[in-house]
Amino acid sequence: MAKAGTGSPNEAVGTYAGEQLEEVAVADVLREMRFDGRGLIPAIVQQQGTGEVLMMAWMNEEALRRTLATGTTWFWSRSRSEYWNKGATSGNMQQVRRVLVDCDADVLLVEVDSPGPACHTGHRSCFFRQLEGGLPAPQAQT
Repeated sequence: MAKAGTGSPNEAVGTYAGEQLEEVAVADVLREMRFDGRGLIPAIVQQQGTGEVLMMAWMNEEALRRTLATGTTWFWSRSRSEYWNKGATSGNMQQVRRVLVDCDADVLLVEVDSPGPACHTGHRSCFFRQLEGGLPAPQAQT
C-alpha cells in the first residue's frame, strides 16, 4: 500500500464520500481504538472503485498489523480462535488499497481489490440475502 504525501499528521491524502481524508499514524489510532471486551473490532471490507460491501469480519490489533504489513486482509476467527488470511485457501486474496477508521475509532473500513468471491458460499458479497417485509412503503412526494 503506497502512502501519499509526507505522512505528516492530519495531512489530506484523498477523499471518501466527498470529504477530504486525514492521514493518521497507526500508533496514534491504536491508542484511540475502542476494541470490544474480547479485543476485537468490526472490519467492513469494501471493493475499491465500486463501493460494493463484500463482507464484515473481526480484527484484533495483531490482525490489523498483519493486514498493514502484508497488504492482504487478515482477520481473527471467533469460532476457530485463530488468524486467517482471506483468500489464502481459495486463491481470492484481497489486496488492501487503504484502511479507514471511523470517527469513534470503533469500526474499520478496509478498501480492497477482491479478484473473486468474498463469501465462503461462493457469492461475490456476503450480503446476498434481503429481508422481506417490515419496511414502510415509500411515500409519494407532494
